[in-house]
Amino acid sequence: MKIGLLNLQGGIYEHIYLLKRAFVEEGINGEIIAVNGKNDLKEVDGIILPGGESTTIGTLLEKLDMVDSLRKFILDGHPTLGICAGAILMAKESIDFKVGRVDQPLLKVMNIRAVRNYFGRQRSSFETLLKIKLLDDKPFRAIFIRAPIFEIIDGEVEALATLNNKIVCAREKNMLITSFHPELTNDTRIHRLFINMFR
Repeated sequence: MKIGLLNLQGGIYEHIYLLKRAFVEEGINGEIIAVNGKNDLKEVDGIILPGGESTTIGTLLEKLDMVDSLRKFILDGHPTLGICAGAILMAKESIDFKVGRVDQPLLKVMNIRAVRNYFGRQRSSFETLLKIKLLDDKPFRAIFIRAPIFEIIDGEVEALATLNNKIVCAREKNMLITSFHPELTNDTRIHRLFINMFR
């Protein structure tokens, strides 16, 4: 199993650490490959789109001429995990909680509307315990940093976790998204859930 990690922004090393642990816990001989351009997509079986700043990442994808190839990669069925900004990029639509509609590059692969900065700006970051479908009964310590929420607009999207009745984790076919940052915890369960999407 070769998992790509979009290497433009975000908690790259934190994802590598948790993925390596998840490989061991799942008994998988896995490899992590940094994705720096569209040719790297030919080398991987799935991809993680980390957090960061969604407009910046989208602009970098455009400059690298990666938008169409990454969109095709995901729509062809490769397992994809989008974290916070990565999840926003996957949305069909994006709005900002304060200013409304925003003009930003999107992959438009998942039938959701991302509402950016729903929980506030950087100083409003927080942690909470979440019950997440498909995991065991133990609550997940979710870390929210300038986090979005997601609204289902069509398709086969399944809400996996909500906070204040707003979707913060969801799945559609080969795509899994979280508005929180699992890589900032020591909990491998989200990464293991993603790994099991390859099976």
